[in-house]
Amino acid sequence: MKVVERYIMRRALAVFLAALIWTLAIVWTTQVLARIDLVTDSGQSALTFFEVAALIIPSIVPIVVPFALVVAAAQTLSAMNSDSELAVLNAAGASRWTIVRPIMLLALAASVFSFAVDNGVDPYARQKNRELVASSRADLLSLIIQEGTFRKIDDGLFLQIGERLPDNRLGGIFVADSREEGVNLIYYAKSGAIIESGDERVLMMNDGVIHRETLAGDLSVIRFTSYAFDLSAFMSASSSEVLLLPKDRTTQYLLNPSPNDKMFQKRPNKYLAEVHQRFSEWSYSLVFALIALAVAGDARSHREARIHPLITSIAIALFVRWLGFFAAGKADNIPQYAYMVYGVPIVASAVATWFIVSNRTMELPVAWADWMTNFAGRFGDGWSALKLRFARRGASGQGAG
Repeated sequence: MKVVERYIMRRALAVFLAALIWTLAIVWTTQVLARIDLVTDSGQSALTFFEVAALIIPSIVPIVVPFALVVAAAQTLSAMNSDSELAVLNAAGASRWTIVRPIMLLALAASVFSFAVDNGVDPYARQKNRELVASSRADLLSLIIQEGTFRKIDDGLFLQIGERLPDNRLGGIFVADSREEGVNLIYYAKSGAIIESGDERVLMMNDGVIHRETLAGDLSVIRFTSYAFDLSAFMSASSSEVLLLPKDRTTQYLLNPSPNDKMFQKRPNKYLAEVHQRFSEWSYSLVFALIALAVAGDARSHREARIHPLITSIAIALFVRWLGFFAAGKADNIPQYAYMVYGVPIVASAVATWFIVSNRTMELPVAWADWMTNFAGRFGDGWSALKLRFARRGASGQGAG
């Protein structure tokens, strides 16, 4: 590899790692916040929460890596063009492949990494994640006996324990049950206890009342000395079997699923669609690198009015990736869309390669460029006028003082 090529790869690699870390952090945070209920609703420790959060990372890596690469390639080449380095390379007689080669080598390494994560690490991380979530929600006893907390046990069923008493007894038990359509039941008991017998779990409530209200407004109050509320239906003795979706299965299993797999029996196309997606998703790093090269890989004059290459590259990459997601989603139900899953990256690569080989520049339509340039100009003029107005107000205020 030539010195110039090593220089380009080093710069692109630094931007790629920075973009990858920040993009992963942003996407990971949004995914983690969606699972914060694992701690709030099931009473699990922070360690379990962070373990689940860490297992999310492999699932977002194959999606984030191509975008980090297109940002790195476009930003590096754009900066080199601004510093007139691309013009110097052209004047020195260097071919365009001097720029293409290091970017494509970096893209190839990113593709191999994405393929390894998507087909090797991610399925096992997803399986472990489901097991952790299932086990954390399995222990209902640890969920409901926390005093002073209002917990959701099931849709329409809430429970609160006022305090824990000696001898494993509970005090101040409150249950709100609206699972039956048209009827709201509210249970209140002064004391109670959890009685376990094999797989059965019963909440025995003592000295309490039941309020029964219908939609018509009829209200009845029933006093009881003892009342047994069955919790067995919400225990996870039956959920020791973790339901695994096609995304949670290993690639080897997807290629040869068990005939007794109930999910496979219901939706066999979903397994095949997942295989196609895994075998095509790794290629988007190469596709996005070609797009960045087609957009920003040539020396351009600073006086040319065009959209910043980084914006153009990301816009085109987003459109291509959306087509890929669309094809993968449709392939779940319509097997013919599997051709489109492979066709989108192949066609996008072919188009970008044509631009590179023919020494053309891939750009957004001129009308879009003019509109964005005018918008930026108006925004800049408005911002300057606003700053001037505030400066004048500040000056007048100081003069008055």
